[in-house]
Amino acid sequence: MFDFLKYFCTLLYIVSSVFLCIFGLHRYYLVHLYSKAKALHGDAGGGKPWQLPKVTVQLPVYNEMYVAERLIRAVCAIDYPRELLEVQVLDDSTDDTSGIAARCTQELRSRGFDIKHIRRGNREGYKAGALAAGCSQASGEFLAVFDADFLPPRDFLQKTIPCFKDPRVGIVQTRWGHLNLDYSLLTRAQSVLLDGHFVVEQAARHSNGLFLNFNGTAGVIRKKCIELSGGWQHDTLTEDLDLSYRAQINGWRAVYLPDVISNAELPVDMNAFKIQQHRWVKGGIQTAGKLLPSLLRDTSIPFKVKAESIFHLLGNFSYLFLLATIILIIPMSFLWEHIWLNSFFVASVTGVALGTFAIIRFYILAVREAHGPRAREFYKYIPVALGVGAGIAVNNAKAVLEAVLGRTSGFARTPKYAVVCRKDRWRTSAYVSSRGVTTFFEVVLSLFFTFQVAYVAYMGFFIWIPFLLLMQFGFTYTAFLSLYHGS
Repeated sequence: MFDFLKYFCTLLYIVSSVFLCIFGLHRYYLVHLYSKAKALHGDAGGGKPWQLPKVTVQLPVYNEMYVAERLIRAVCAIDYPRELLEVQVLDDSTDDTSGIAARCTQELRSRGFDIKHIRRGNREGYKAGALAAGCSQASGEFLAVFDADFLPPRDFLQKTIPCFKDPRVGIVQTRWGHLNLDYSLLTRAQSVLLDGHFVVEQAARHSNGLFLNFNGTAGVIRKKCIELSGGWQHDTLTEDLDLSYRAQINGWRAVYLPDVISNAELPVDMNAFKIQQHRWVKGGIQTAGKLLPSLLRDTSIPFKVKAESIFHLLGNFSYLFLLATIILIIPMSFLWEHIWLNSFFVASVTGVALGTFAIIRFYILAVREAHGPRAREFYKYIPVALGVGAGIAVNNAKAVLEAVLGRTSGFARTPKYAVVCRKDRWRTSAYVSSRGVTTFFEVVLSLFFTFQVAYVAYMGFFIWIPFLLLMQFGFTYTAFLSLYHGS
């Protein structure tokens, strides 16, 4: 029995660490793609003139009393011919948000704006259902979508709509900026993680003809593209990723504009951040199970697109591999000391180090490109971002397992508080999230890694200590904020 346990742990550790290393090294590939060719700038709509089309801006809101009016007024301030702009407030709220939205839309309508406050009798399909209901009533040829925490720039439509001169373009996505970047250490860490996706990943994929995703907000979709790609569907928690992949499988082009920045409010509550991450991760795995088999069978899609889509859609499995690898360090340290694996220890450290350095290099590039001359001010937040990314591994691994096991769950929205500067307060908000079940395991892992650091130092495996300290910080910080913010 002991021998079986030894070899089972060894096999599990090898598999998890190898896959973790592969997903880490994939970041080198993305950096290479980005460096080879930055995002295309030829999609801005040069060439033959065209008549501006009618655009419908959709604002799906659900219990957003603190930010709904801010969003509605910002959208009506967009620089676009008023007769060609329709605004839909898709309101599924069950609190005071509906009254706020109704008063605001009535005022703006009296001032000549084509704005509609649309209420459904139920919340079927959540955000996807609201967008589908709005789409059926929309008069615009193109549909722009903004979540409640966003503030679109005035020239948003002037810069995005010309991309659709190419009839093959079905989706245009813009980069997310950050309204409350400097609010806290947590928001700075999130900005690094998001900039990795929007500054490097999206640009790298777009520049090299690979599939990219519509991020559900701060983008525009051709109505015909939605209809011919199967419409908005709500069998996954990431209806945006699902639709964008279905559209590209059907031959539509997706364009990414890294120089058009739509600012949004980052979650200031750790529990709200975990809710957001859980939804994104679970929905991503659900989408992979739904679409990846047909994508891989499609002979018209190039191999490089298929390969990158595998990493894109299955990348969240890295949270499971990370947990398995780090939890097995102590038992494997014991096995390395007492049986035959001393040489494997060196190989394991090398693999984990290569993967970790790849991720660090990835975020250094993201910070440098996002902040330019101010990048040095933000490099110090990369270790914090990596720690937070590790600290939410339990939360996100749970999401992966739920998706794999087919466990369904509702669309849990991310609470927004209209928190922009440090003086803004949110702790007494009606939307404060409670801590989840994963907090207990984060506390346990915080203590576990404190012990691991001491144990590995005692065993003489000093090369592991920086990595373990990063894990220890991540789980401690995540657990502490979850408890503090949920109290």
